[in-house]
Formats: sequence, C-alpha cells, structure tokens
Amino acid sequence: MCREFAVDADAILNETVATGTGVPGVVAMVTDRNGNIYEGAAGKRRTDRPEAMTTDTNFAIFSTTKAITGTAALQLIEEGRLDLDAPAKRYAPDIGKLQVIDGFDADGRPKLRAPKRDVTTRMLLLHTGGFGYDFFNENYLRLATDHGQPSVITSSKAAIMTPLLFDPGSKWEYGTNIDWVGQVVEGITGKRLGDVFTDRIFKPLGMANTTFEINDTVRSKLAGVHARNADGSLTPMDFELPSNPEVHMGGHGLYSTVGDYMRFIRMWLNDGNGPHGRVLKAETVRMAEKNHLGDLKITALPGVIKSLSNDAEFFPGQSKSWSFTFMVNDEEAPTGRPAGALGWAGLANLFYWIDRQNGFGGYWATQILPFGDPASFTGYLRFETAFYDTLHRRKAA
Repeated sequence: MCREFAVDADAILNETVATGTGVPGVVAMVTDRNGNIYEGAAGKRRTDRPEAMTTDTNFAIFSTTKAITGTAALQLIEEGRLDLDAPAKRYAPDIGKLQVIDGFDADGRPKLRAPKRDVTTRMLLLHTGGFGYDFFNENYLRLATDHGQPSVITSSKAAIMTPLLFDPGSKWEYGTNIDWVGQVVEGITGKRLGDVFTDRIFKPLGMANTTFEINDTVRSKLAGVHARNADGSLTPMDFELPSNPEVHMGGHGLYSTVGDYMRFIRMWLNDGNGPHGRVLKAETVRMAEKNHLGDLKITALPGVIKSLSNDAEFFPGQSKSWSFTFMVNDEEAPTGRPAGALGWAGLANLFYWIDRQNGFGGYWATQILPFGDPASFTGYLRFETAFYDTLHRRKAA
C-alpha cells in the first residue's frame, strides 16, 4: 500500500506546487498506529528564497494547536482537578468579567449585558462559550476597527478579553474558546501552558520541535507565510507570532513540524499511549472522540476579513459535530474518511484527520492566507482521497 499511495501522493504534492496558482511549498504525511507510512515535501519554504521545503520544515500551526490544549484539559479531568461543568471563572477568574454584546447603540458604542449563565470549560471545549474571531464575526470586527480590540495574533491577554457574542451554551461559534481553556489549564496547574505541554504531552510523545516561543533554531527552518492576491499570485509576508508571548495562546500559538504533529495523531490512534509514556487513558480517548454538541451542529465559517479567510466549510451539505476537541464528520466524507472520524485545520491552510476506526491519520501543511485557499484545500482533499482510494482497493483485494 505504501508504495502505491506514495506515487499518487508525490504527484499530488508536485502538481499542487506546479500549477499556475498553486502553493509555494507543502509538507504532507500519513501515519498508521506504528509510524509514518508516507512523508512528502514539494516546493519552497518561501517564494523569494532558494531553500526547498523539507519534511523537517517548521510551521506556524495555528488552530491545529487547539487539540493539544484540549488534551491538556482532558488530563486534568482524569485527575479530578478540572470540573467540566463548574464555572470556568473558578480556574480563570477573568472570564467572569465578560459581558454579552447585544449590538451597538446609535453612537456606535457596544451594548453590553450580563450573561444568563456562567461559561463552563465544557462550553469552551465545544465552542459554545460565546466567543468568536474578528475574521469570522462582524461584531468582533467592529470592535477591532472602531474600538481597538487587539487581534489574537498579538498573543496578549487583552486579545481574549472580548465580550461574549451570545449567552453561553446557546449556540456553536468558532472562536477564542480554546485560548480560554489554556487559561483554565494554567490556573489549575500554576504553570505556563507551554511548560504544561512540554512535561505532560511533548516529552511522552517525543515532540522535540514544538514550541510557543519562536527562536533562531525554529526560524532557520521556517516556512514563510504567503498572501494570496486577487489575481492568484502569492506574496511572501514577514509574519511571525510574538517570540516571547504574553499569553501562550491555546487556540493557535504553536510552531511545530508535521513530523511532530504525527506523533500527536498517533497518540490518539493508540488510545492515549505515546512512545515514552501514556498521555491519556483509553477510556478518556473514547469519551472525548464522541459528539458532545448534542443536537447542535457546527456551521460554515463566513470570511469576514477576506485577507484572512474565505468563506469555508468542510464537506458542505453534510452534518458535522464537535468533540473534545475536534470536528466529527457524522457521515462518510466525500474523501472516503469514515463517519465518526476526527479532524480540523489551521488558518494558514493546514489540515489534518484522525481515523481511529481504521488506524490512520494525516496532515497537510502550507502557509497561505486567506484560509480556504483553493489550491491548498483542493490539494489536501485530493491527498486524503488518494489515501482512502488506496485503502479501499487494498481491502477489496
């Protein structure tokens, strides 16, 4: 299977780079429960520099950080230190200061009121806490443009001290909820989130190249972020998250390699086991992977700031739920991914899936804005589809 899929996968990576409005460079991998069965790289790290994209390239992994923060929270639930249904302000007091925004008055000032109930960590893990992003929500965008609300990429406490968009628990909206989960984890452990990750997740998994704090070592192998222009061309950006962030942002702040993230995916494939120790109990993994949204469903992401995101949705027309802390596709996906599998994405067009049923997972990494880039997203879907086509042929043989 590996040789058969590798031929198809290499072709997809190379074609995704070589097409007229393709990507600068891409790294993609697939793993089974034992190790990587495919590793590929194509193109350049930056269009204005000669360095080739390689499998050990570093990426800003954006929202693929979220599942790692969710894992740290699950560990604390196992230990009885985190009550999912207690007010999150018990652990992160500042969240209790936030009010609900009900639009703006005639003078453009936000209209605020007290929430009808407290935000809980369960709500935060499920993106029902009331938080959004300015690139997906008009009210948050107005707070940023008219009232100076800092962007989340500042990695500042002020960036997450935003009003709630609705009463906690009443709907699903994707946003800074997992940044607040990071604050909950820090409040319980008394440690910075990166230190918690290192001791409790990265060391047991052997993730030596994952960090919140960019330095010259990371920079030396860093893929540059590129802006997709209206004519389809790409412009390299001098973009970096803060090297010494005020807040370790549990929703988007990590730098990593695809190889490191595959170690994290393997832990989920192996019922919480890592090569150097257990990260989660098997029963926690089985609990966490289920749909915890009930009858609520996740919705498409509207691209409010067009330079940062297009309108985006996985598998339009199909039902999608949320677990702790992944999207769950409720039906078999067009790629062949089975119902009940896990996955998500990062803003600069990074995508992954975790198929615990069959024992495989994959990750596709580019560095392009806006999110939902046609070339990268199409390449990713082709990559995943090629894998499942090969898997299904092998099963049928």
